[in-house]
Amino acid sequence: EIVMTSALEGQDVILRTKNRPPGVSGFVWYRGIEMNYYTLIASLTLHSRRSLRGPEYSGRETVNLDGSLTIRKVTVWDLGIYIVVAVLHNSQKEIGFGRLNVYRPVSVPTLLASNTTVTENEDAVVMTCYTDEISTNWLFNATRLRLRERIKLSEDHRTLTIDPVRREDAGNYQCKVSNPVSSIESVPVELYVKY
Repeated sequence: EIVMTSALEGQDVILRTKNRPPGVSGFVWYRGIEMNYYTLIASLTLHSRRSLRGPEYSGRETVNLDGSLTIRKVTVWDLGIYIVVAVLHNSQKEIGFGRLNVYRPVSVPTLLASNTTVTENEDAVVMTCYTDEISTNWLFNATRLRLRERIKLSEDHRTLTIDPVRREDAGNYQCKVSNPVSSIESVPVELYVKY
């Protein structure tokens, strides 16, 4: 079995095997869900330390002596399913599957407010976080925003509505966007509440 791995684009990654059987004489790595010559990345025979490369070899992959596969400077084109075959001394084979997820670094989101100076119990404010990322969270004065009946998020979590605004709502708001390997916060928007 291959340990599922997530990486940031441009990083070096090692796809590690787990539950490696005893008596392994070599390893063969494939990209995709089929095991054939066209999906072959590379193979390594342990006793001779001889390596063979296949059509899916890009010049960035190395099969290591422990059976893992190193991919240097991963790109989003590297994401997907990988297969490793452990060839045993008796010519039997053990097959493992795994997935590599590759993510681009997140971009700084833009946070805009409908109004930044409002009157207590009279006005509402709507803040929108502009981003392409999947995960959006909100911060109030650098800590996670607590939602209440007056403070609501849209279904996609990109729009925050405070209605009506109260004096305790005054302060700095940010949206924080993330993917599984990186996150970043917007520039703060300061809300002033007159009372």
